[in-house]
Amino acid sequence: MFDRYDSCSEESTSSSSSDDSEDEVPSIPASLPIIKNNGQVYTYPDGKTGMATCEMCGMVGVRDAFYSKTKRFCSVSCSRSYSSNSKKASILARLQGKPPTKKAKVLQKQPLMAKLAAYAQYQASQQQQNQAKSKAVVPVEGFDWGRYICSNNLVGAPVSCFKHVPMGTCWGDLAEGVMVEVLNSDTNLSTKVYWVAGIVKLSGFKALLRYEGFDNDTSRDFWCNLCVPEIHHVGWCASSGKPLVPPKSIQLKYSNWKAFLVKRLTGAKTLPPDFATKVHENMQFPFKKLMRVEVVDKTHLCRTRVALVEQVIGGRLRLVYEEGSDDFWCHMYSPLIHSIGWSRSIGHRFKRSDVSKKIDGQMDAPAQLFAKVKDVDQNGEWFRDRMKLEAIDPLNLSAISVATVRKVLADGYLMIGVDGSEVTDGSDWFCYHSTSPSIFPAGFCEINNIELTHPRGYTKLPFKWFDYLRETSSIAAPVKLFNKDVPNHGFRQGMKLEAVDLMEPRLVCVATVTRIVHRLLRIHFDGWEDEYDQWVDCQSSDLYPVGWCQLTGYQLQPPAAQMAREVPAAVPKHKKKAQQYKGQKKKRKVPVGRRLFSQAGRRRSLSGEDEEQSPPPYSNQGPTLAPRSRTHHHYHHHHHTHKPESLLRLKEEQAEVDEFTFSHGVSDQESIGSGSYYIKQEPC
Repeated sequence: MFDRYDSCSEESTSSSSSDDSEDEVPSIPASLPIIKNNGQVYTYPDGKTGMATCEMCGMVGVRDAFYSKTKRFCSVSCSRSYSSNSKKASILARLQGKPPTKKAKVLQKQPLMAKLAAYAQYQASQQQQNQAKSKAVVPVEGFDWGRYICSNNLVGAPVSCFKHVPMGTCWGDLAEGVMVEVLNSDTNLSTKVYWVAGIVKLSGFKALLRYEGFDNDTSRDFWCNLCVPEIHHVGWCASSGKPLVPPKSIQLKYSNWKAFLVKRLTGAKTLPPDFATKVHENMQFPFKKLMRVEVVDKTHLCRTRVALVEQVIGGRLRLVYEEGSDDFWCHMYSPLIHSIGWSRSIGHRFKRSDVSKKIDGQMDAPAQLFAKVKDVDQNGEWFRDRMKLEAIDPLNLSAISVATVRKVLADGYLMIGVDGSEVTDGSDWFCYHSTSPSIFPAGFCEINNIELTHPRGYTKLPFKWFDYLRETSSIAAPVKLFNKDVPNHGFRQGMKLEAVDLMEPRLVCVATVTRIVHRLLRIHFDGWEDEYDQWVDCQSSDLYPVGWCQLTGYQLQPPAAQMAREVPAAVPKHKKKAQQYKGQKKKRKVPVGRRLFSQAGRRRSLSGEDEEQSPPPYSNQGPTLAPRSRTHHHYHHHHHTHKPESLLRLKEEQAEVDEFTFSHGVSDQESIGSGSYYIKQEPC
């Protein structure tokens, strides 16, 4: 572990042996991470010359740990390779396409394998840099999470709370006190050197690190994403041949840094050796461009359409309707997307596509890629038409409303309508699975001190379920039919995270958990009024840990107050021909006033000839996918508080909306029961 500890180096002064010769060695690119002896003598902080430089590979280390009496080589292999270096160097020169030079210092020689690996790494990095320059880079550093957390003494939700994100299921017990090896930024050396640091504070993927040796001194603390390539487990430097060099600010603090590290690291925890490998594996996503899926129709919640995957970022999909009319964002585990043929299999309405032939490269997304729902037994007592319940309103995700089962589909799916706000043709019904955490039995809100939105036009207030059921000659859905599982999710009130603005689903925003009711979370968008809050399930794929945007390259929207100061905003909004439902978002985003919705069209009847029970056959012509703007749209529990008047306008005018959303919640993951779901719980 400490073989590569380095605070100084000593130039070998031993006389030349019989093996000494000036062999032909090609020049190595200066950017390669290789430390060479350039004739400079490094010393311990106390002035003693205790370090040496290997004359074969150029690595610096503790002199006493070097091989041979003269301490000229770091290992037996370097000593034995010394004499044969000329032949190997010539091979490397030819690989590099450069003629061997006549003169080269022996002190600069390196083993062939090390040189080949370094040169290959150099070429790969150069190629990646060239490719990166040719592509549009998404800015991801617009918001400083570290400063925001420290200045307000905030806490980020642990990565283990988010099972759908990279490393969410294998985060383990990473916590404060874990040691890592990181780049040493406090040095005058021109090459990359490393030092050991400890995690002082952990918020999501982001960790506040402090170099070992600074004790309680916070002057050099820095934030870093633990999943970036520059973070390594303790021992990585030794196994990779990288030097450990103490920060120059504290170089004179200890005379024996090796003994200091041994003492500090004995019994300490570090990252698993395969941590970087797991991160790489977790950043691979099964959905690919041009895969076909069935997804909710933005303009008519009651039906689905065929869409193509246009882009995948961190598991989030940018979908384009097959006829290329619009796009929106959702996560690959969203309950709003399904495999081709899903609508027909359960009896869900489906809009026929105008495209009748697949274009080259298109393929139906395999069924196993989609989120699974629990199997249910619909025999015996089950949901029936006209049963009453409470449900999160997909057009106003800040509200839980009185709702009715309008149609029972196959495989446990239900069509739900919000009482008092439904369109006569049922075009605003929405589909929830019977195990969805977004539907509740009558009385859930009253028991848990949540405001229940009563039916529009209902005047007998305060609302009482008993009276309402009697007046409407209806019955409440039995409590036992609902999902009562409450997983041990780990969220706490006040935790910070990154959350999708479900009324503008292309945007991921800085957010806070403000209330927890069993498995239900109240999400507040920092810098915005409470009326824009949304109810979200603890296992929603629209929630992400701090640092997720930085890790995946997705743009994070800062709090409104900061965004107003930093005009223009990170992601400008664009008007569309037919605006989707955005709720009362006049002040949201860029803060520029916006209309509640576009009146550029009316709802179309669902009984038209464009509706079928399954996707149509294909002809010769593929869809034309026009370039999309950055105004992405997505279907999920899109909400934000809309006042009753806004809902009234929406329902009465039946404006064609451009961004409807609803959610069933992820119900396929195992959960740990923690008491009765419907026992009264004090508000958080």
